[in-house]
Amino acid sequence: MKENKSAKIELLFSILCWITIITQFIVMIDNRVTSITETTIRFFTFFTILTNILVAIVFTAVLIKPKRKFSFFLNPINQSAIAVYIFVVGFVYNLILRFLWQPQGVQRIVDEMLHTIIPIYYILYWYFKSNTKSILWKNFINWLIYPIVYLVVIMIRGSFSNYYPYPFVNVTSLGIDKVFINIILLTLFFGGVAIAFIGIAKWKNKRIS
Repeated sequence: MKENKSAKIELLFSILCWITIITQFIVMIDNRVTSITETTIRFFTFFTILTNILVAIVFTAVLIKPKRKFSFFLNPINQSAIAVYIFVVGFVYNLILRFLWQPQGVQRIVDEMLHTIIPIYYILYWYFKSNTKSILWKNFINWLIYPIVYLVVIMIRGSFSNYYPYPFVNVTSLGIDKVFINIILLTLFFGGVAIAFIGIAKWKNKRIS
């Protein structure tokens, strides 16, 4: 009974994740200030979007339990890494970015889904459902690859397009020195959160062992 209920909840959130991501894309296209191609590229330069896609794939993989395709997302270590990323999405947005604009209507609903509801549920899913016994302290090093590659890519693209998805990496307004400091601090923050999540996993495993 509990497994059936859990599967239904995971199915619901899988659907909600994909609907939210698709809706955000449609909203961006409807409100675009540039071409559809450029708007689409910009859509996929947001760490929020990319990370919510990872979450959606995890829930989808959990439901279909593939033997080969997407099995990467069934790995508890990778699920833990995604928990770190989605936590950062929610934390940074609600601490800093939320106050920079006032979304209305559908955009507000999508905004809350992407930055609050989905992050909270996924972290709860990770804590209660993901088998974290195989997590090691050294895993945090590999977990930094995704955000570092992301930052490098958006900085390279920004140097050509003059478009930066977030204000704290906007070289045009802040200057390269300030952005470089922000990137270092952000990387350290990712590392700190990763270590904290590993610590939480080990504490949980010690409690239930």
